[in-house]
Amino acid sequence: DPRLEGWPLMSSPFPTTFIIGTYIYFVTSLGPKLMENKKPFELRQIMAFYNFSVVVLSVYMTYEFLMSGWATGYSFRCDIVDYSRSPTALRMVRTCWLYYFSKFIELLDTIFFVLRKKNNQVTFLHVFHHSIMPWTWWFGVKFAAGGLGTFHALLNCIVHVIMYTYYGICSLGPAYHKYLWWKKYMTTIQLVQFVMITGHIGQIYIMDDCPYQYPIFMFIIWLYGSMFLVLFLHFWYHAYTKGQRLPKMARNGISKDQ
Repeated sequence: DPRLEGWPLMSSPFPTTFIIGTYIYFVTSLGPKLMENKKPFELRQIMAFYNFSVVVLSVYMTYEFLMSGWATGYSFRCDIVDYSRSPTALRMVRTCWLYYFSKFIELLDTIFFVLRKKNNQVTFLHVFHHSIMPWTWWFGVKFAAGGLGTFHALLNCIVHVIMYTYYGICSLGPAYHKYLWWKKYMTTIQLVQFVMITGHIGQIYIMDDCPYQYPIFMFIIWLYGSMFLVLFLHFWYHAYTKGQRLPKMARNGISKDQ
């Protein structure tokens, strides 16, 4: 997309790949080694600021996604990418880039785990999710900033408003935990998110003559949404139907990822 010429990190995928590679090395190897003989950091105030800042950012991105298409003309069916330089199309480009960049900010989730020596929460699923999102979204922004491929980003922003509010209140301390009575609905919210993503993106396989410019992106989004839908259905079955605790990997790996 020539409109992105000169934008930060968009010249090639290598800067994004380098950042992700550095992140993976730090949270799985270097960080735990550095913290091995140190006391865990007390980061309550920093984490409260971080979580509520992500809430504000997510609210802003939700509004921008709505105003750049999803509430101003998109049909929720075959919405193709607008490559023009109209104000609305450029607004969508800026919002997509901001969403992509926000995924680097969210890498702090894992770094906080390491600094607080919560290494049991640095699971494969957690690191995989935080790594794959910015990498795949580089290609999404570079080639298809808009259209039906951004619906999952809109939903993800809405869910992040709810989830990071929860984590923000958690980080304020035990005195505020009485306000978290709605914790039991978090899994339901996540499950609904992935049902909506896979349902919406799956339309492209039954619509006639939808000229979306990069169908491969639709398959990637469908695959990703389906994978996490299965994981959350597995969680739902064990936690609510059988009343059992999940294995630690499944319980921690996806609880703070979405």
